[in-house]
Amino acid sequence: MNDSLFSRRNWIRTSAVAGATSFLSPQNIFSFPAEAKTPALTAGEIAAIEKAMGKKGTYNDAQAVHTTPLPRNDLKVTIKGEPVPIPLGFGGWASIKKTLDGKSAVLMSDTVLLEEEVNPLISAAHANGLEISAIHNHFFYEQPRIFYMHLHGMGTPQELAARFAASIKDNKISPANQPPTAANPSVQTGNTGAGNTASPTGKELFDLPALDKIVRYTGAVNGPTYKYTIGRDDLRVMAMGAEMTSAIGLNSWAGFAGTKDSAHVAGDIAMLEAEVNPVIRALRQNNLEVVALHHHMIGDNPRMVFLHYYGRGPASTLAAGFRAALDQLGQGKTNMPMKH
Repeated sequence: MNDSLFSRRNWIRTSAVAGATSFLSPQNIFSFPAEAKTPALTAGEIAAIEKAMGKKGTYNDAQAVHTTPLPRNDLKVTIKGEPVPIPLGFGGWASIKKTLDGKSAVLMSDTVLLEEEVNPLISAAHANGLEISAIHNHFFYEQPRIFYMHLHGMGTPQELAARFAASIKDNKISPANQPPTAANPSVQTGNTGAGNTASPTGKELFDLPALDKIVRYTGAVNGPTYKYTIGRDDLRVMAMGAEMTSAIGLNSWAGFAGTKDSAHVAGDIAMLEAEVNPVIRALRQNNLEVVALHHHMIGDNPRMVFLHYYGRGPASTLAAGFRAALDQLGQGKTNMPMKH
């Protein structure tokens, strides 16, 4: 860890001085003015991240976040014996953004691992100056059994990308160790090559306008899936001096696979502590299964809790259950705007 930069450990240590009461308050000593904006990553920093990662990523200008997608295209996953596509929820990511003061950057990630891969990656991450913030399941009934591990760290954007790449170099999640997307039929994107019949995408498999009307957001097609990703624009959540936004993992999402009449839904809800049981109640009332309840981050303020859920049925019915859970967020406000 570069001692010239404000490390994650130093951030937590300093925050403890403020005391538990002020740390849990949204207006603690680490609050920044509402108008404070995250400094942008430069073109040079983005190029350095992508060179270290060995893969092109995406840059969200509005949130100043660079994200490298890390799908597990090497896996063939079933739920209750039925094959499901990797984009339903078996893709990891690593995101980098600067702290609000611009003096450092943070990395947040979610890695998709087989059981035997978890502890070797813990050791590799620690050896490369990164830390572990969570290990948990996202699903029931899946084969092979899969766990999700969150890594984080502080440093310059280039350092963080290099440390992360070094940590995963011997793991299948590394882009260098992944097969092409089309090598796994469960992750077809709808373009299978010249002379082949294109597999249907989420656009053909679902009635997208009908789902958007129910959820009151616009989703995105990813191969045979359709996914909603919804931030907590009603909150300002800080961790390690950086603003946590939807592009760096602070979001609720719902992914749909299958068909409009017989769909899978899987997803995550990002909640304040007081919202946890109202969300659980809404999901169960809509026959969606709660499969995990946990944190993703360490030192976030206010404290965020994440819930994973799963369901089967008509896509419109599943979408209504997701919308019912969203209605419990932000003090039950239901007039959440459409996102394009």
